[in-house]
Order: sequence, then structure tokens, then C-alpha cells
Amino acid sequence: MQEKYPETFTNCVGRKPEISIVGGGLVGSLLALHLGQKGYQVNLYEYRDDIRTTELIGGRSINLALSARGRKALAKVGLEEAILEHGIPMRGRMLHDLNGRRRIVPYDKNNQQCIFSVGRKHLNEILLNASERYPNIHLNFNHKLIDMHVEDTQMTFKNPKTKEVIDVSTDLIIGCDGAFSAVRRHMITRPGFDFSQTYIEHGYLELCIPPTASGDFAMPHNYLHIWPRGKFMMIALPNQDRSWTVTLFMPFANFEMLKTSTDLLEFFTKYFPDSIELIGEEKLMKDFFRIKPQSLVMIKCRPYNISDKVLLMGDAAHAMVPFYGQGMNAGFEDCSIFSEILDRPSMEIADAITEFSAKRWEDAFAICDLAMYNYIEMRDLVNRSSFLWRKRLDDFLFWLMPNTWVPLYNTVSFSHMPYRKCIENREWQNRILSRILVILGTFGLGGLVAGIGIVLRS
Repeated sequence: MQEKYPETFTNCVGRKPEISIVGGGLVGSLLALHLGQKGYQVNLYEYRDDIRTTELIGGRSINLALSARGRKALAKVGLEEAILEHGIPMRGRMLHDLNGRRRIVPYDKNNQQCIFSVGRKHLNEILLNASERYPNIHLNFNHKLIDMHVEDTQMTFKNPKTKEVIDVSTDLIIGCDGAFSAVRRHMITRPGFDFSQTYIEHGYLELCIPPTASGDFAMPHNYLHIWPRGKFMMIALPNQDRSWTVTLFMPFANFEMLKTSTDLLEFFTKYFPDSIELIGEEKLMKDFFRIKPQSLVMIKCRPYNISDKVLLMGDAAHAMVPFYGQGMNAGFEDCSIFSEILDRPSMEIADAITEFSAKRWEDAFAICDLAMYNYIEMRDLVNRSSFLWRKRLDDFLFWLMPNTWVPLYNTVSFSHMPYRKCIENREWQNRILSRILVILGTFGLGGLVAGIGIVLRS
């Protein structure tokens, strides 16, 4: 499909601040598009090679879950349709029990909304290709930030290959350089900058289910597959080549117990027996011992800016564990929120930076906490009758009152409700249900319908 771009670019370079974005990954390249289309002179610096000419970096997930917040940010630069054509819709979770039986838990039983499995490399390539179409967006690869002076917005980069060092002057530095941001590192020691870093005891390791001999998917492909096992779990997302990216999440202590092929096979036979044939015994051994388990970290910080000179976005501002599928979506939402602030009449970029930084951190903290909670849900609660009962009740009330009762997952993944409001909405629902239980305890099941109406009207 021919990519479409909105006619928003105006020849106003030289009358707006020059912006340097550090980090050419998903958030950095999307932000470059948002700003470039508004006429800003944008220089994008990435310390790795151009991803369009290299293989994906090992250890990073090759597919991601795209939902409403990310779609909106892509739509604003005219790329939503191109990405969705590539994406694979996932309509719910497919749970695998110890006996290999599968149970479907839809994401949105009423409206049939879905999330999309998208390839990281393909998405990054589309964003970079789109950026190159604008004469005011300049891409610079093999530029590693080694020094930064905030007061005069000076940066020093080093080419990892040639060792060449260059100095760069700019008007605004935006750090989109990931959880271990070099830009943020220069902000940490400044008075008033709050920072917390939390590693969880669980790590992750990626495996792969290949296509079948006939070249088809080995499992129903419109679902996120989950093997929930209490203290650990395994998930699988479909890829465009009809393979599956399989990710095993569990405590490092459990990983350390699997030292030999025999240990590994016994472990998978006990906990994930149906996956052995899907992955292939030989491939399982090879992939599992090929790379060490990777760490998972949550990072919170504030403020995201230093006056009008430095700003953080994406994982540099709010890295989260991956269990709500919102890391990329939250980073993309950063771009659309900042873009919308800039679109207001007579809005100066310095004021936009201040407003974004002052408001965004609350929602970022909220989704970081939700992501941590969702790991417990995915690996354990989905198997409990209380979870399934609540899911059915939420679906029913959502069907009965679609504008009043929206389940937590729907508000996070299928709406643009601020993340902190999603939590407040869930807490309100919990209070309502608690009052309903009191009513039922008083009047019995016969008053259920009347009780729900009384509580919701009060």
C-alpha cells in the first residue's frame, strides 16, 4: 500500500527551535515525524546502525502489541493504515492448561475490539522511511551520546565504529533513548529530579515456534497464547512469517535450576507439555541455552524536563515491565499528547514542554504500576474462578451499560482515558460491587437487578 502523509508540513524552518532527538527507535522516530510535520528542524541521533540494513538486536522482543493509544499516535502522522495492514489482530487470550486444553478469554466480548501483533523492525523501518521524506528531518546513525551540557544544549557524540567524536549544538534535546537513557543520566544529579529503578526477581527468555511443514501457523493465530503457571508463565505472539515469538517469564532462581538439556526437558514436560511438539525438542534445547535470561526493570522519574532545554519521552521517562503491552503504546501516546499541546493556538514549545512534564508523569506512574499488577493476573489470576467470575460480570455490565461500566482492560487498551483515570474507574467499580454484595447479603439474590439499579443511581 502507498503510504499517505498529511499535508501539514510548512516551510517554516529557521523560525522554530532546532530539536535534537537522541534515540532512533520507535518513539524517537515517531516523535521526529510529529515534529517534522509541524515544520521543526529535527536531527535524530541513534547510536546503533540503521535498523533497515541490519538484523534486529538480540535480546529484544521482535513483536509488540499495538492498541488504541499507539494507533492514534500513528494516525496523526498518517501511518495507522500501513501498520495495521502488517499487523495480526489478536482478539483475546488463549489459555493453555497442563493437559494441553485451551480456553479463550476475549478481550472485548461485546464490541470485538482487538490488539495487533506488529513487528518491531518493520514498524521502525516504516517510521524511518516516512521521516526521510521530510527535508527538515535528518537521520544520524552510529552516534553515541557521551557528553551533554544542559545550559548551552551542547552534546558530544562518538561513532562506535570509527571512534570519531563530534560536538553538536541545538536548541532542545529530547531523550528517547530507552530505559537506560544517556540523556536521563545527565539529569539524575540535578536537584529536584526524582528517580527510582526497580528490578523484579523475574527474567525472560525468548523461544520460537516455527511454522508448520505446510507453512501455516501452528496454533490459532488471532490470540495471545498464555501458559499461566502461578509463579511463572509463557506467552506466544504471532509473527508475520507465521512463526511465534514465545517468551518464558519466571524467577531467575528457576532459570538457574535448568542447567542441562535433561533439566529443561523435564521442566517443559511437567509445566508446558503441549509446547514441546510445537517448538521442537531440538530447537527448544538450542534456543534456550543460546542466550541468558534478560532482566526486567521499571523506571519512574520526574520532572521530565529541564526548563525548555531537555525533555524525556518513552522508556527514558517511564520504563515498565511488558505485561500490559503498553510500553510502546505509552511512548507513542507521549508523542501524540505533546503534539496536541503544540497544536493549540499561540502555543510556544517552552510552555508545551512544561505542561507535558507537569501532567504526564502521573499517568506514567499509573501504567507502570498496572503493568506490574497484570503480571500477577496473567501468570496466576486468569486460572482462578474469582477472576473468571469478575470477567463475566464486567462483560455483562459493559453490555448493559456501555457508557457507564467499562472494564479496566478496555479503558487501558481500547480507549484514550488517562491511565490514572483508568485506575480510578476500576476503584469506583470495586466500590460499587462491594455495595452490591452488601445489598445481596441483606435482601438475597432476588434483589440483584433492583440492587444494581439502586447502587448505580445513588
